[in-house]
Amino acid sequence: MEFCPVEPRPGLPVPVTLRPGDALALLSSNALALGQAALGWYEVDVLLRATHAVAALSLAAVSGSAEAYAAPVHALRPYPGPARAAAEVRRLLGMPDRPATVPAAPGQAGPPSAGRRIQDPFGFRAFPQAHGAALEACDALRRIVEVEINCPTENPVLAPDGRLYHHGGFFAAPLGLALDGLNLALLQTAQLSAARLTALGRPGLTGLPAFLASGPAGSSGTMILEYTANSALAELRSCAAPASTGHAVLSGGLEEAASFAGQAARQTARAADAYATVLACELVAAVRALRLHPVAPPYPAFALAAAALPTGTEDRPLTGDITTAAGLLPGLAQL
Repeated sequence: MEFCPVEPRPGLPVPVTLRPGDALALLSSNALALGQAALGWYEVDVLLRATHAVAALSLAAVSGSAEAYAAPVHALRPYPGPARAAAEVRRLLGMPDRPATVPAAPGQAGPPSAGRRIQDPFGFRAFPQAHGAALEACDALRRIVEVEINCPTENPVLAPDGRLYHHGGFFAAPLGLALDGLNLALLQTAQLSAARLTALGRPGLTGLPAFLASGPAGSSGTMILEYTANSALAELRSCAAPASTGHAVLSGGLEEAASFAGQAARQTARAADAYATVLACELVAAVRALRLHPVAPPYPAFALAAAALPTGTEDRPLTGDITTAAGLLPGLAQL
């Protein structure tokens, strides 16, 4: 087994250079899969926290209803993930726990207490539920990674009673299933991000020009972002195919199953990259929509993103905008 040297990443340990003979121990201990799972968890955790800010800006851009985020709603269904997602959006937009019932003013930037519509599209109304499931899946993966990296997997294992026991603790089914669950949950919330992106281009929802275009008739505005986001969604769907459905029979039938946790971990890494692209597309559109309102909203997330993203609204390649937006996600995660 040969590993190419890589540059150290900020905040992470310096990579270890493997020597001949290290491969068997690395694979048998699940060290490689665990390392990849830990890195995947970290990347996804940052993106999921950034999603609160991006979704909040989109909600503000369409003057969405605060009712779907009200604390009493989530107290009735006490899932920790959805409650956390709703609370984060309320905090980022300065929304009260219990919204008032004053309807939105036309062209108003920001979620009024009651919103323009009785019911918003699912991308806004069901965000706490879909994203909350991803938050819980991410927390579940972290718990399993923490257990696995702090427990022995050697076979046989030397127990505190001084005896050696032959066992199957190396079989990483909990890790593989947790990774598969996170990949599926990430797809769910990514699909709603793409839905919000589409909604931001609809005049009936925003009161703004179609596709947030400001040029001559026929301008495409942010429409091209939908192609990019849906291409990334296709990659996410591929990554969400459960690796744990795999099957292998080895060693003359003695080893007749495998967890495929390593494959699941690599799928998580790919899924994180694709999800970042979807989220960056939504962020570009949300900031443009909010800029088109008469008064800039007072949200820290908007200030951070608007200071970095290009201001031009003419039809042009948006690759640079997406790259910049993706680079903003770690900062938005810290708000």
